[in-house]
Parts: sequence; structure tokens; C-alpha cells
Amino acid sequence: MTGSTAATFTADDYRARMGRAARAAAEAGLAGLLVAPGPDLVWLTGYTPPAVTERLTLLVLAAGQDPVLVVPALEAPDAHRAAGASALTLRDWTDGKDPYAATAALLDASGRFGISDNAWALHLLALQQAVPGSSYASLTEALPMLRAVKDAAELDLMAAAGAAADATFEEIRNVPFAGRRESEVAADLDRLLRGHGHEQVDFTIVASGPNGADPHHEAGERVIARGDMIVLDFGGLRDGYGSDTSRTVHVGEPTDEERRVHDVVREAQEAGFRAVRPGAACQDVDRAARRVIADAGYGEYFIHRTGHGIGVTTHEPPYMIEGEERPLVPGMCFSVEPGIYLPGRFGVRIEDIVTVTEDGGRRLNTTTRELVIVE
Repeated sequence: MTGSTAATFTADDYRARMGRAARAAAEAGLAGLLVAPGPDLVWLTGYTPPAVTERLTLLVLAAGQDPVLVVPALEAPDAHRAAGASALTLRDWTDGKDPYAATAALLDASGRFGISDNAWALHLLALQQAVPGSSYASLTEALPMLRAVKDAAELDLMAAAGAAADATFEEIRNVPFAGRRESEVAADLDRLLRGHGHEQVDFTIVASGPNGADPHHEAGERVIARGDMIVLDFGGLRDGYGSDTSRTVHVGEPTDEERRVHDVVREAQEAGFRAVRPGAACQDVDRAARRVIADAGYGEYFIHRTGHGIGVTTHEPPYMIEGEERPLVPGMCFSVEPGIYLPGRFGVRIEDIVTVTEDGGRRLNTTTRELVIVE
């Protein structure tokens, strides 16, 4: 995260988020939340430690209590400068002291707490020893929807990230492809994303020809040739919020079969998008997209979920997958990205980030979903 996100939100925004999180924890039967450095801490407080080390940094949230951020004394000045610092109490500890004993005093001795998924085992085990009657659940398990519903300011940032990814696609489609390595095109994507305001690039998939049948192919040294179908999937963080889009392009004129497969995926992506509405289950989006591909005879070649949530990370709950009955709520943001992957031959994926509105859905990516011809 960069400081630009912290400047977007005020201490009151962070105070409201921490209060909402504490109430959600209580409603889930938890004594509170323990939040380690990572995206949850940034979202709740605006604070990113200067370095992630073995020294304990932990936000303690519980309904009816003021939020407390336990920090190493040498990092306390940085914590005081965080956008949400005035909405919480800072409790620092010095080297040679026991930070777990200090934290234990803040905890219900027999409570069950939600804890950040990325908390170090070192810290969790030490807390269990300091508070032997306590128990813990991962935050994703206990409160999977904590960050899922975005407010208006967050949606503006998500839209800006999507627009930056779209601008990147509009430029990349005009660069030379034939005769260049996948890794060279991936470097172009990285450069363009950063040029359009991304401070962090999480992935730049360039999967040409048979590599396109691997949904998570790492761009390599394969030289792109005329006749190749190429899956482009790229994104990262802009002002602290995520982008993620996929388009499939073709070097020169495609075959009839390649066009047909691309058309099926485009129709499936449209069906998934049209299934987005408040109250629909997450799995309804997956079912709608998957039905189109199955009916076209390619069901066995759609080998991943239809979508994932996105926000301050590029992959987070909710997930558009069979068995996920959680209802869609206005403000949720997630991908709709069906694909067909023909082993040894080629793949096609089309992906937009979509947000749920009061009466349906809105795409945050607007570049053409038609098959683009490149040189």
C-alpha cells in the first residue's frame, strides 16, 4: 500500500470500520479480532508497518472496548502518523519486554478470537501460551465478508483501478506480439500498469498458443508466433485497490474453431454478468456462465471457478463457485472470468470486475470483449 490510500480516508472512516468489525465479531460469537500486519490492518487503520519482522504488531478489537494497536516502540512514530491513529490507542513495547503479556491483558482469558490469516505462527503460539484458555479462528473463516461490501469512496477507487487496467489493454493491443517472447510482452504490461498509476503489479499473464491452456501460466521464454491465441491476464493495486482483467487476443487471422471457442466464452461471460443482482447466490453467477460452456460441449475444459472477490487485495472472498450460497449485496466487487482451456492447443478467458448495484451489476472493465487481432 502507498500513502495515497491513507490520504483518501479519514480517521472517522477508520473508526467506523473498526467499530463495524468489532460488532461483526460479536455477532459471530467472537470475543474480538486480532489483526496482524497485512491488508486487514491497512483497511482498518491505514497503517502499514515500515517492515514486517518478528516483532509483534497487533490490532486488538472487541465490542465495547477502544481499539488498541500493540506496536514495537521503535515503530511507534510511524504508527502515530497513520491516517487512523487518532481513532485508536497505541500501546508500545520495548525490546527485552514481553509483548504477549502486554497483549494478554487486553484479551478475554477464555475468549475465542478471529485472527488474521497472515498472522505468524510464532505470534499465535505465543498468545496461546500467554492466554491458555483462549481459542482462535482464521479471519477468513470467521468473518469472510469483512471487507466484501465497498462504500462509495472505495467503489470510486475500484473504478479508477479498472479504468487504468483498461487503458493498459488499449495500449498493449497495439504493441508487436509476433517474434517476441511472452516475458517481453509481460514486461510491457507491467510498465503500462505502473504508467497508469499502479503502485503494485501482482500478475502479468501472457499465455500464448498451447500455454494458454494453463490458466495460471507464468510468462516465459516462448516466442510468440503468427496463428497464436494469447490469453492476457493482468492487474495489481492502484491507490491501494485492485484491478484484474483478462482479454484474449490472436496474432493474425484466427481459425473458425478459435473464433467459435472465443464466442462461447464471450457468451458465458455475458451470462455470468447478467446473473449478478442483489439476493442472487454467488453460485448463481458460476452456474450461469458454466451452463453456456457446457451446452456448447466444452464443459470439461472450464476448470476453475467463475470469479473471486477483489478489493485491497486482488483475490479475496466472496467466490463465484458452486456451493457458495452467500447472497450478493450491493457494493460487493468480484471477477466474472469464465474460460475454455484445450490442452496442448490454446485457451480463452474473458474477465471483468463487476460490482453489485441496487438492481443488477456494473462492469468496472469496459474494453471490447470481441476477439482482438494483433500483429
